[in-house]
Amino acid sequence: MNKAQLIGALVNNAKLSRRDADVAVNTIFDIIVDQLRQGEKVQIVGFGCFTVRNRPARKGRNPATNESIDIEATRSVAFKPGKSLKDAMEQK
Repeated sequence: MNKAQLIGALVNNAKLSRRDADVAVNTIFDIIVDQLRQGEKVQIVGFGCFTVRNRPARKGRNPATNESIDIEATRSVAFKPGKSLKDAMEQK
């Protein structure tokens, strides 16, 4: 499912206009991104938790040349599914 399909599903399931559904989805995504940028975690009970993980700088190796390279520190997003989502995946 992509973003357009998500908006379409919201239109059908919540009986919203396409414009309202588009605004709702984009607003939710913007809020999640803003909170993660601030280093906050976003926890949606029953669904899961988005957190920011800091990866320290480290040495790496270029596999083509076998040359040692420096890899900069980065921040990445991690998602841990909640119990309800895990349980839903077990059902057939």
